[in-house]
Amino acid sequence: MQNTYTCFGGHQCLASGSLAKVALAVKRAAENGTSESILIFDDATGRSIDVDTRGSDAEILARLNPPASAAESDEPPDESRGRGRPKLGVVAREVTLLPRHWEWLASQPGGASVTLRKLVEEARRNNADKDKTRRMQERAYRFMSALAGNMVNFEEVCRALFANDQPRFTELAAPWPDDVRTYAIQLAFEDNDYDKDANT
Repeated sequence: MQNTYTCFGGHQCLASGSLAKVALAVKRAAENGTSESILIFDDATGRSIDVDTRGSDAEILARLNPPASAAESDEPPDESRGRGRPKLGVVAREVTLLPRHWEWLASQPGGASVTLRKLVEEARRNNADKDKTRRMQERAYRFMSALAGNMVNFEEVCRALFANDQPRFTELAAPWPDDVRTYAIQLAFEDNDYDKDANT
C-alpha cells in the first residue's frame, strides 16, 4: 500500500494523497508567493517530512522516484550468499535474558527462536487493538504539536486524545481552524487505510 501525505500552508490543507501530488502542490503554493509556512505530514505517522521541491515538475518527480536499485532489478539474485532463512526475512539480533529465561526457552519444542517468534505473534494478536489506538494517538499528537501547539485548549485536547475521548476532543478542538481540527480527528480516531503497522 502506497503511503499518503497531507500538506498544510499555515492552517489550511493544500493537498492530500501521494507524495508526488503533495510535493507538486507545495511547489505551486511557493510559486504563487504564499507567505505561510508549508509543512508536509506523513499520514501514517503524523511526522513532518522534508521534500526538495526545487526545479521543474519532472525533476521533482525524478527525485521522488529514483531508479530501481540493483536489488529491485530484473537480474537474477546473487546465489553466492547461499540458501536459507535470510531469504525469508529472518533477521538475527541480540536478545538479553536471565539464565532462567534461557533455560525455559531451551526446553520448549523448536528451541529459543521458534518459541520467541510464537510469543511475539501471540502478543501482537492479543494487543492489536491497544497497539493500533496507541499508534493513532501518537501520530495525532505529533501533528498537533507541530501545527496546533499554540492553539486554545491544546493541553486539554491532548488529555482527551490520550483518554481516547473523541466527543471531548472534538468539543475542545472546536475553536481550531477547520482543516487542522479535521485532520487531527482523522489521525486520532478514524480507522483509515493509512493506519498501518509499518512506519511507526
